[in-house]
Amino acid sequence: MSETPVYPPSPEFVSKANVQGLEAYRELYRRAGERPEEFWGELAEKELFWFQKWSHVFEWNPPFAKWFVGGKTNVCYNCVDRHLSTPRKNKAAIIWEGEPGDQRVITYQELHRLVSRFSSVLKSRGYQAGDRAIIYMPMIPEAAIAMLACARLGITHSVVFGGFSAEALKARILDLGAVIVITADGGWRRGKEVKLKSVVDEALPECPSVRDVIVCRRTGSETGMAAGRDHWWHELDENASEDCPAEPLDSEHPLYVLYTSGTTGQPKGILHTTGGYLLQATMTVKWVFDLHEEDTFWCTADIGWVTGHSYIVYGPLSAGATTLMYEGAPDTPAFDRWWRIVEKYRVNIFYTSPTAIRALLRQGEKWPAAHDLSSLRLLGSVGEPINPAAWEWYYRVIGKEKCPIVDTWWQTETGAIMIAPMPGAVALKPGSGTLPLPGVDADVVDFAGNPVGADQEGFLVIRRPWPAMLRTIWGDGQRYKDQYWNRLPGLYFTGDAARRDADGYIWVLGRVDDVMNVSGHRLSTMEVESALVRHPAVAEAAVVGKPDEITGQAICAFVTLKSGNADHATLAKELRQWVAHEIGGFARPQEIRFSDALPKTRSGKIMRRLLREIVTTHSVSGDVTTLEDMGVVTRLAAQHDEE
Repeated sequence: MSETPVYPPSPEFVSKANVQGLEAYRELYRRAGERPEEFWGELAEKELFWFQKWSHVFEWNPPFAKWFVGGKTNVCYNCVDRHLSTPRKNKAAIIWEGEPGDQRVITYQELHRLVSRFSSVLKSRGYQAGDRAIIYMPMIPEAAIAMLACARLGITHSVVFGGFSAEALKARILDLGAVIVITADGGWRRGKEVKLKSVVDEALPECPSVRDVIVCRRTGSETGMAAGRDHWWHELDENASEDCPAEPLDSEHPLYVLYTSGTTGQPKGILHTTGGYLLQATMTVKWVFDLHEEDTFWCTADIGWVTGHSYIVYGPLSAGATTLMYEGAPDTPAFDRWWRIVEKYRVNIFYTSPTAIRALLRQGEKWPAAHDLSSLRLLGSVGEPINPAAWEWYYRVIGKEKCPIVDTWWQTETGAIMIAPMPGAVALKPGSGTLPLPGVDADVVDFAGNPVGADQEGFLVIRRPWPAMLRTIWGDGQRYKDQYWNRLPGLYFTGDAARRDADGYIWVLGRVDDVMNVSGHRLSTMEVESALVRHPAVAEAAVVGKPDEITGQAICAFVTLKSGNADHATLAKELRQWVAHEIGGFARPQEIRFSDALPKTRSGKIMRRLLREIVTTHSVSGDVTTLEDMGVVTRLAAQHDEE
């Protein structure tokens, strides 16, 4: 890492940036650290609309936090209504493109009309603040409209990714105690219909709390409708009132619950509330993405993940941005689909995952080269540590060496970005999230909670509460305490390993589970994966440790190639030597397995837990509800059996 190249922001970028220069960042960070309540209180007053001001900024009953106590606001009002008295009234709020090529442009005024109408629909059916809704939809504008309508009335929502099974959907409905499901007949993915309503029908017989199912027509395929329970969105909307004021809600009113999976089959509902969450989502859009009034902002995530909540819907709309939504896959009808969209809508800010970057890298430079990407001025990365080789390709091929890359670290639990460069202030190092944002007291510590030295590995923790933090795990306060606060008492335990270099830059090394101990050497999976991906034949790699009688753990690498025609035996030997040369002989993988794909969640994260199970027990157990393609795991396990 000491040899990592450094990319300072260009003078031209700095001159137009919201935060200009390192000293400006340091001053913001200092103020937030020394007087956090004053810092966040001033921002809340300046950046958000409040029906009623708070009595005090912060209340801390460890590990439970409250922000802007006694204040009343509404997320939907901040995202939509307050822009109507400004020149943004006729500005595009949402630009949407469906996979078949259909498109819509929805202004803030039109968004207000659509959200008000759907809020009236919900209200007319008796739903109110405190009720819970499940949103199970494709990436269409109605998904965002449903989220905003729920927020308008104080209905706590949980968005379930449109690829989840009936069993996974049922578990979330039951845990939340949802009384309504908002869905669609289906959506489009790689040219095929992904049916959704039929999955809802399969889940609901064991969900007695659900009274209504509202179905948006997207694909037009034949859809069974249960009399009395199921209703077409467009039919309810026909006579809906456009007068439905936003409800003044307590700052700590539950906004949404988002489920993440773990090693058990029990989903974990992360609860985010209203005022603090919205403030930090709003500020991080402005700070990290250097948002300007004229920008078109495209986050490629799905709204079923926290990235979609904070950086497709709530953060950008609160900040008055134009946010772009795309329904389908990046390779449909060809691998240039994303670049066609960038060119077509003159996208300025592009935010995606390292997995997507590596997949596009694998296809070569001809696809982006065929399109005019000159509108881009900022690139972003989210979801996992980005390999320096992928970072460099992203910077060179997509950004034309003029776009800063904001490599962002955060979690479903944090609600908003925590570690990332302010692009007009902080020099970039490929593979590093760089520095914590203002108000984020991040540290790297040992097992006792003591800070480790420069370039020493430790646990990434947050020392002080922040406005967008999760408030609890839905219905399980003890699990919240045990998982996040009791492992290192007094510190928020992120579950990630990290290293801080001599410049104070934080390098997130992956989950603690992804740190291997080989012959006494602590190695992160990211370091070995980065070395493998630097080899010209390798497109993607995932590394896990497996028990070894001699070394404690041995390194097993799963590798996807750019071309599948190589002599695997020869290449495996070459790759083992390559890693030894890049890192050291102790890091030489014991085993290299070649695969056409790696097991990933539907949000694109590699599920190393499953690979560990394959190399240790030759089977897979635990929660696989977020797995995109079970066939990948089946093929890898069969590959072992054949060997």
